[in-house]
Amino acid sequence: MEEEVANIAMIVWNDFQNDARVLKEAETLVALGYLVTVYALHTPSVTLKNDSIGSGIKIVRVPRSPWAGRQNNKAKADAEKGQPPAKPSREADYYTTLSQQAFKIAARSWTHAALLWNMARQRADVIHAHDVNTLPTAWLAAKLSGARVVYDAHEISTSREGYSNFRRLVGWIERTLMPRVQGTITTTEARAKYFARAYGVARPVVLQNRPREQQAMRSDRIRAELELDQPWPIILYQGGVQQGRGLERLARVAAEVPNAYFVFIGGGRLDGRLRRIVEELQLEQRVRFIPTVALAELPSYTASADIGVQPIENTCLNHYTTDSNKLFEYVQAGLPVVASDLPEIRRVVREHDLGVLVPEGDSVALAAALRDLVADEGKRQYYAAQSRKAASVLNWESQEHELLALYERVLSNRAST
Repeated sequence: MEEEVANIAMIVWNDFQNDARVLKEAETLVALGYLVTVYALHTPSVTLKNDSIGSGIKIVRVPRSPWAGRQNNKAKADAEKGQPPAKPSREADYYTTLSQQAFKIAARSWTHAALLWNMARQRADVIHAHDVNTLPTAWLAAKLSGARVVYDAHEISTSREGYSNFRRLVGWIERTLMPRVQGTITTTEARAKYFARAYGVARPVVLQNRPREQQAMRSDRIRAELELDQPWPIILYQGGVQQGRGLERLARVAAEVPNAYFVFIGGGRLDGRLRRIVEELQLEQRVRFIPTVALAELPSYTASADIGVQPIENTCLNHYTTDSNKLFEYVQAGLPVVASDLPEIRRVVREHDLGVLVPEGDSVALAAALRDLVADEGKRQYYAAQSRKAASVLNWESQEHELLALYERVLSNRAST
């Protein structure tokens, strides 16, 4: 008799177009023979409701609200009339009245209900919740369908930028549900220790946000796309343009680091602020911006830089305990690294001698470290060689066995629940 194939449902609170971590986990499980469906959010005219990618990952997307289609139709109608689209604004600014807050809560509740219904109907063997905003929905769907639950805590959301208003709610959800799930995962050793202490659970499996191993490449993509005409080194920051990541500081530091280009790849709430700083300092020729690029295209951009920078600040426990996607992306691209001296980042950089650590929040030290690497090509080449060497270790393939072992444990006694 053939062994029954396990059916996995993953849930994310995004459109699953640029979620590298979830994609790698789904690919690993599919490669071992599991059936994987990812439940995500649908944006009309941007994503498909039903889709598939890779070698068999199914995607089911649910609209962000029951009115999403009508809102999209209105935008199309306005465009046909020649009316400019409404300017985007921060979510916090968008819902300023009580009625608007109620509208937002109703829309999100409807979306969670739709995700719950779809997952419960699938009757999966395991429901894999990515981050705390999907955990209650995943847990309820598992209760309705008899599935087991894996909770993948990408962040410490009780102490995270932008989550201060929800800290107590997040803590209550995790304190209530983490001891009741059958498997837990997080991204760094420090975070694993935190969750074990805070909620009295077994230490979660650690899966760092490492990319898949890449063949060494050299690319001229940034230089060609931005038409950079000087042979200066390119200092790269890639990732979300958000508060607490030291990006305003980095933009100002560019004035203290001559004979170098600074390139920001990504988007977010601080984008306009960074551009204004660059304009005020008259650095437009040396500090450039590239919007968020597709995951498949990102490595060629990264490999076309000369130095990767990670100036994150210790504004919350989540930042203090991070090592971040970009650090490992820089390593896979063979870049020297200049990064904030925080525990998990320090562990990686020192163990593999990848570059220079600077005190977080210290603009003088950051500028000095960057000037030193810009001026010293030999030092850049040394750290680049160290990164290329570390790339054979700091990759997804070297740790994915931990995910498979967790799933084996979770599924080994599924018949008893």
